[in-house]
Amino acid sequence: MLEKIDLNRTVDKETYQAAMKAAGEKLGFLQRECRSAGIPVILVFEGMGAAGKGIQINRLIQNLDPRGFDVYACGRPSEDERLRPFLWRYWIKTPARGRIAVFDRSWYRSVQIDRFDGLVSEEKLPGAYQDILSFENQLADDKTVIIKFFLYIDQKEQKKRFEKLEASKDTAWRVTKGDWRRNQEFGRYLQINEEMLEQTDTDFAPWTIIEALDKDYAALKIADTVIRRLECELEGRRAGGDTKGQGDKTSLKKTVSNEVLSGIDLSKTLSKKEYKTRLKELEKRLACLHSQIYRLRIPVVIGFEGWDAAGKGGVIRRLTSRLDPRGYQVNPTAAPNDLEKVHHYLWRFWNHMPKAGHIAVFDRTWYGRVMVERIEGFCTETEWKRAYQEINEMESHLANDGAVVLKFWLHIDKDEQERRFRDRENNPAKRWKITDEDWRNRSKWDQYEEAVNEMLVRTSTTWAPWIVVEGNDKRYARIRVLETVVEALERKIAAKESGKKHRSTKERIHG
Repeated sequence: MLEKIDLNRTVDKETYQAAMKAAGEKLGFLQRECRSAGIPVILVFEGMGAAGKGIQINRLIQNLDPRGFDVYACGRPSEDERLRPFLWRYWIKTPARGRIAVFDRSWYRSVQIDRFDGLVSEEKLPGAYQDILSFENQLADDKTVIIKFFLYIDQKEQKKRFEKLEASKDTAWRVTKGDWRRNQEFGRYLQINEEMLEQTDTDFAPWTIIEALDKDYAALKIADTVIRRLECELEGRRAGGDTKGQGDKTSLKKTVSNEVLSGIDLSKTLSKKEYKTRLKELEKRLACLHSQIYRLRIPVVIGFEGWDAAGKGGVIRRLTSRLDPRGYQVNPTAAPNDLEKVHHYLWRFWNHMPKAGHIAVFDRTWYGRVMVERIEGFCTETEWKRAYQEINEMESHLANDGAVVLKFWLHIDKDEQERRFRDRENNPAKRWKITDEDWRNRSKWDQYEEAVNEMLVRTSTTWAPWIVVEGNDKRYARIRVLETVVEALERKIAAKESGKKHRSTKERIHG
């Protein structure tokens, strides 16, 4: 999902200086409050090489009383540290009550750089992740506030920064052969980091992704995140409640949010002639692939979300038009009925998961938990924040069982939605499609946009990715969806066939 982060987020110098001055005063105050309340705080800075972790740590701590914090730069373990349990060197640096510990790199090295370098085997990864999660959970249970940042820049910017550092003899030492190797294999290292974020993003220690191209913007977002998290913790403890897992009680400010949708190019179109040609070809390929997934017993789960009037129904019709109706089911999702309400919110979706070799299409999905239920207050804040991990775990289970899991967000802009709403109102054949509820939801566009952005970042995984579809042009959107499904099925079929051949060869050798 990192490649979908909009890195073009900036803030002008005047706005930055004014906002940072106010933030600095607030940070100093909150540090004193946390000291008085005996709240230990851990700040973790991870990210891509040359993303500016040192700069951002320095900017943040300039606003704090140096007598109340410690900064730890965690490189490779020393000889003494290698003789001890992996987490020992971090445990001994955890802060006392009322103090702040800042980690420039941390316990995540083992599942990032060490994994990339082959120092941690794939077989040991599950245990490494479990150790990290247990470590953070134990700290959080003991009322430690854990705030984790991942600073992200793209491959091109990273290379530029490395070259700039190497150009000066005073900074050239900071760029290693390992840094260049990770830049050259940026895609592989990016995937390793995405898996790390997926595996360790919890309600009690969530990750905040920092768009680090603009250093001022990044500094402002980091300060804002720390302020809101500490305010939340102090408020919860004054009220005598357990704040573990509650995170922020206020929504992300528009100037400092992970705005995936803002980077989507909605001007993409497709001519009617090209659309018809490609649609005919893709429908034919889908029909063939449907037979193959049935033969190989591959289950497929396809979920559709999007703005009202974004075109989900039209896409689903084209997707299923040439499929064998005995091998797929379209599941429209409405508000839960009385039976569904007395079960866990995922129960009704589990009831419609496909058998091996079949396709389940969901017209709206379990993501209602972190959108409509979140915004309309149909579940508590703790419940919808917990849902990100619950959903990721469910989809991981499906993928581990051999399923192809694809999720589409059909994106249109607000003007295009209004045009489609008016078209429906003015067309007797389509009037049934528009309701007062649609207009009411439209009035909450900004709230939904914020929720969608967070949903896309927190739940787009390597095993169940989100595909944001440019939907202002319906023809383009339909072809984009069909092409994505075709490519995913072809990859899965090729992998399954390759696995069968490998097993057959081993059986002949050892048989």
